[in-house]
Amino acid sequence: MQYIDIERCATTPERFLQAVTSASPFRWHGAEPAPTSAREAFDALLAFFDTARAPGGEPCTFLLDEVLELRTFESFPGLRRVLRELIDALAESPNHFVLTTRYVARAHRLLRDATARFEVMHQPALTPLDVTDVLAPVFGNYERMATDDRDFLGQTVAALTDGRAVYVKAMGEAITHAGGVPDPISALTALVGNDGVLSRWCRFCYELRLHRARGYGALKAILDILAEEESLTLTEISQRLRRTPGSTKDYLSWLEDVDLVVSRQKRYSFTDPLLRLWVRLYCRPMPPTDDDVAREVQRYALARVPTPEVAPALAFAGIDATPEERKSWGIIEID
Repeated sequence: MQYIDIERCATTPERFLQAVTSASPFRWHGAEPAPTSAREAFDALLAFFDTARAPGGEPCTFLLDEVLELRTFESFPGLRRVLRELIDALAESPNHFVLTTRYVARAHRLLRDATARFEVMHQPALTPLDVTDVLAPVFGNYERMATDDRDFLGQTVAALTDGRAVYVKAMGEAITHAGGVPDPISALTALVGNDGVLSRWCRFCYELRLHRARGYGALKAILDILAEEESLTLTEISQRLRRTPGSTKDYLSWLEDVDLVVSRQKRYSFTDPLLRLWVRLYCRPMPPTDDDVAREVQRYALARVPTPEVAPALAFAGIDATPEERKSWGIIEID
């Protein structure tokens, strides 16, 4: 299998062709003479994907990571339908291809009329049980926790992270690094603070997706509005934005195109609730104080985790406590 990180090496069609073919473990007959234009280079790339063979002449497999980044080639002369041409060529090739992208809406639109050879597989959110399994090897005293405490910890982390694997991993590492009583809310507060790992990750996602969309400033304004209140209708958003419903509809469609917002029953909200928290904290004139972060995380947690035990960290305290000590916290054990 050949892995190709398209997001990192998609420069010009000519240089991309040279980079991919020179690093390939597969043999092919090559493009002779060398391409003299962007169009010729892209045609040679399609020929490479079609005719490259594994040892013994067997079909080979390519993993094209962030395949939609090839759209950047459409700014070159003679290349206006790069992604469509690529999909058509891959559908006819005897080789095997795995395509990945972070842009779900764009992928569905591209493959809407594609052949049945393409199968869309979504990366599902982690369930509370999945999160519990992920957290198990992270801290050493995990096996000493009561089953109810482990389950509750998994449910809490799943709710706070929306089941997103990268957030779960960061939460597990933060809880471990803090030591002592597992406290997911304190861990999240640290992670979304000014120097936190998830703060940097959210900034990256926010800027990357906005730069891949149209209407940068207006889109930021809509995200600010939805960070203050969701879910809102088109009319409610247009009134707050002070733009016509028609132009607001366009802006919202561009946000949906890069999976920043989602519409359910004609009401719009953030696709990623943790990114909404980040926008509330950081898309303002001054960086948040530690008190601002703590307050917003508490507000976020209370909305996401509908249990009375989420606010106090005592729900996770006393891993080695006796049943009598647990009863003093107001926790009822059922055998």
